Amino acid sequence: MRILHTSDWHLGRTLHGVDLLGHQAAYLDHLVEVVRSEGVGAVLVAGDVYDRAIPPVDAVNLLSDTVARLAEHADVVLTPGNHDSAIRLGFGASLMRPGVHFRTRVPDVGAPVILDPASRGGSGGQVAVYAVPYLDPDGVRWELADECGCGEPDVLEAHDVPAPTGRTTERRPLPRSHEAVTAAAMRRIAADLAARRAAGRGERVRNVVMAHAFVVGGQASESERDIRVGGVDSVPAGVFGGVGVDYVALGHLHGPQKVTVPSHVSRETTGQGSADETTARYSGSPLAYSFSEMHQKKSTVLLDLDATGEARTELVPAPVPRRLAEVSGTLDELLGEAGAAHTDDWLRVFVTDESRPTEMYARVRGRFPHALQVQHRPPRTAEREVVSVVGSGRDPLEVTHEFVQHVTGSGPRPTEAAALRTALERALASERSA
Repeated sequence: MRILHTSDWHLGRTLHGVDLLGHQAAYLDHLVEVVRSEGVGAVLVAGDVYDRAIPPVDAVNLLSDTVARLAEHADVVLTPGNHDSAIRLGFGASLMRPGVHFRTRVPDVGAPVILDPASRGGSGGQVAVYAVPYLDPDGVRWELADECGCGEPDVLEAHDVPAPTGRTTERRPLPRSHEAVTAAAMRRIAADLAARRAAGRGERVRNVVMAHAFVVGGQASESERDIRVGGVDSVPAGVFGGVGVDYVALGHLHGPQKVTVPSHVSRETTGQGSADETTARYSGSPLAYSFSEMHQKKSTVLLDLDATGEARTELVPAPVPRRLAEVSGTLDELLGEAGAAHTDDWLRVFVTDESRPTEMYARVRGRFPHALQVQHRPPRTAEREVVSVVGSGRDPLEVTHEFVQHVTGSGPRPTEAAALRTALERALASERSA
C-alpha cells in the first residue's frame, strides 16, 4: 500500500508579519497532485494542522477544501498537535464523509483506523493506522493511567487536570512526563495488535503509528513551540520499539529526518517483529517557518508498505515559493553586486558598516523588497563588551554621546550633538521650574 505522510502545515501562520496562506495553499495543491499521480491510498497528517487553537476563517476554509479534494483519491487521517485545539479540530468528526478520519480523542489511541487497499483499487491486506494525538502529560496522565497501580502516588498537583469521577483506588496517575504518557499509549497499541494477530491466527497485521512528539535523536529548529514539562520535552525513541510497528509517522519537528529506533528494547511484543524492523521518520513542515530552517530541504514522505510490512520511503520535494536567506556586508556591498542574487528572497540582512548608515532600513528595503529583518551589526574589536556603571556624578550629555556611540558605532554628528544638548537643557529647565 502507498501512503503519504505529512505534518506541521501550521495553516494561518505568518513569517515576520508576512501572510503565508497563499503559499500554504500552493503546497496543498501540490500535495493533491502527488496523491493523484502517485496512486496514494492514504494521507496521514501527523499534527499541527493549524498554527493556533483558534485559526483564521480562511485557514479553516483551506483545510476543508483540501480534505475534500484529497478524499476523492485517498483515505485521510488527521491528528492534532501541540498548536491545534483537539476539540475544535475534531468537531463534527462523526459527520465526516467516508474515508476522512479526524482522530482527536485520547481514549481512541488503541483503536486503529483500518485501511483497506482494495477499496481504493489497490491490493494486499489491511493496514491498521494508530493515530495518536499530541499528548499533554498534565492533561492525559489520568486518562491514560493503567489499571495496575503502577503510576505515581494519588496526589493531585496544581497543574493536573482533575481525576475523572468514579475512578478506582487502584488507579494512579502516570508520571508527569512525555515519555510516560507516550509509553502508555504504546501499551494500548501493543495490546490491540496482539489481539488482532491472535484473532487472525498469527497472520501479520501491517500497521503504522502516527505521533506528534519530540523524539530523542531528532534535530529541532527555532519555530517549534516549547513543549517541556518538568524540564523535559522529549520521548526516547525506544518507546516505539519492541512492539512490531512497521512505520512511525512523526510530527512536531520541522526538519525532515529519520529517527533510529533502538533494537535493544526489551518488552512484551506482539510476536510479529522486533524493534530493528521499525522505521520512524519526521516528514517536516512544508514551508520554512524560521530562519533556522533556511537550509532544510522541505519534502513529503511517500511510504510503500509491502505485504510483509517492510517500509520503504521516498522524499518528494515540496515547492519553494520563495527562498529564505541571510546576507551580510557593508551597505555599499549589499546595494552592489553582493546582493544581486537575493533580491527576490525572504531575507535577514546584517549591515556591517562601522557607523549606522543614514536611512539604512529604507535603503535596504529599496534593494530587497522582501527583507524581513534588517540589523546593524558593526564589527566589534573587543572580544567581550565592557559594561560600565553610570554614576550620578557623570555629565548627562557625555552619557548620551556614549550611548549613541554604543548603538551606532560612532559618536553623534554635530547636528545630532546640538539636538541632544538642546533636549537636555530643556529637560533641566523643566525640572527647575517644577
